[in-house]
Amino acid sequence: MSVGKGLFVTFEGGEGAGKSTQIRLLADSLRERGCTVLTTREPGGSPGAEAVRHVLLSGAAQEFGVRMEAILFAAARSDHVEEVIRPALLKGAVVLCDRFMDSSRVYQGVTGNLEPPFIEALERVAVNGVIPDCTIVFDLPASLGLERVRRRANAAEVSAGQEAELDRFEKEELETHEKRREAFLDIARSDPKRCHVVDAAAAASDIAAAVLAIVEPMLPKTGGGPDTEAAQ
Repeated sequence: MSVGKGLFVTFEGGEGAGKSTQIRLLADSLRERGCTVLTTREPGGSPGAEAVRHVLLSGAAQEFGVRMEAILFAAARSDHVEEVIRPALLKGAVVLCDRFMDSSRVYQGVTGNLEPPFIEALERVAVNGVIPDCTIVFDLPASLGLERVRRRANAAEVSAGQEAELDRFEKEELETHEKRREAFLDIARSDPKRCHVVDAAAAASDIAAAVLAIVEPMLPKTGGGPDTEAAQ
């Protein structure tokens, strides 16, 4: 285990891959098995990091360049790790996180064209020894993922009665999204002990079963600590 008696599982993949849905389904399954589960997300997950999330996803930091965005992601991650993730793991919880360090490697490193030593240095400081025990990579053709994102935005627009905006990263070109898909698969191939690739184009129930089959053998012996869930 990375920290204490807990289990740290991260969920990675491109836009529209269905990570949020599968995190919810897995959390429900694990709680039924008596586990203490904390669900969280990046950027965000702690009060300080949620404030940075708005700056990043709104595009407010874009004019300062990808290097500044990477630094902001790292600052948010550091606060998230120290205020939320590490304490939960020390109490023996199962932490399920929507995006973590691999997203920075892909979004700011590969498609942001930042040099690997810079990304590695930021990661080392931000995670401070808290490395995922398991990373599930949701693989989906970029065109299908973006179609899902647009449908979701349109549904939100109808529900709220106002225009729904795509975020800073969802607006980017299809070629960029496909390059990110390949980068996530490269990470999985390079670290097969930690990373598990799941077909995100399958039925939601089949995906949930595959995810549970990956995580269940890794579960800690006891749930530990109060059952809690990060605000999202």
